[in-house]
Amino acid sequence: MYEYDLLVVGSANADLVIDVERRPAAGETVLGGDLAVHPGGKGANQAVAAARLGAGTALLARVGDDGHGRLLLDSLRAAGVDTVGVLVGGAPTGVALITVDPSGDNSIVVSPGANSRLLPSDVRAAASLFHASRVVSAQLEIPLETVVETVRALAPGSRFVLNPSPPRELPAEVLAACDPLIVNEHEARVVLGAACVSNDPAHWARLLLAKGPRSVVVTLGAEGALVCDGSGVTRVPSVKVDAVDTTGAGDAFTAALARKLGAGATLADAAAHAARVGAAAVTKRGAQESYPTAAEVDAL
Repeated sequence: MYEYDLLVVGSANADLVIDVERRPAAGETVLGGDLAVHPGGKGANQAVAAARLGAGTALLARVGDDGHGRLLLDSLRAAGVDTVGVLVGGAPTGVALITVDPSGDNSIVVSPGANSRLLPSDVRAAASLFHASRVVSAQLEIPLETVVETVRALAPGSRFVLNPSPPRELPAEVLAACDPLIVNEHEARVVLGAACVSNDPAHWARLLLAKGPRSVVVTLGAEGALVCDGSGVTRVPSVKVDAVDTTGAGDAFTAALARKLGAGATLADAAAHAARVGAAAVTKRGAQESYPTAAEVDAL
């Protein structure tokens, strides 16, 4: 019997957000709006998004012993995330500097801080969390060796979901565990490297699957997503909404998909649900503050 529907192993950041009329070019300074500070980080975002949807969720992460760390812990607990795996200290809390333009598109620079101190030994010490979790998800805002250790710590019968963001070349051991590997267009190109000789996302999905994952999802923003496994490639349509802020939408998608897979949904059905969750998230500002409940998704 699993205690958690989802265990997220990943980052926790304070998001420092400024609205701008346009993002600056190299060497240019632009004036923006008032600074807003939000709880964020891909790991914490996924955990909050899943908990808001009703999933029993735990987070394995590290934050600093500072105001930003307390902000994150408060947000996680308010959403219903079990923070027993959130370690405190070792470095300042990670920070993401985010600019958002009027169309809702964003640019992000991350200072990892305490996230870079989440180590393989922390994963090994959290063995009880892994054995209690139906699905485990991860990202790449923590050290790659910690993600490798996460794969090795998976309990028999559990499922591993990876969004390789920020993207980099992945070890075969990690790729082989992914079910699915979730990438956007930029991440797909980086993971594929020299093999990316086409502009067709369906071709990317097939090439990515050939690298070893059990399944692949390619997210295409307003164009929906593609899911790919041994049965072929299936397109998942998007939900049309007026985007206000796309920050954290990919994390909401990943969390929703992982939750549905844990409940027994097919990959295509899970991706369709995740697309609705991601669409709901972009209609509000911020990352964690924008994540919908299951009732809000159903209404959309």
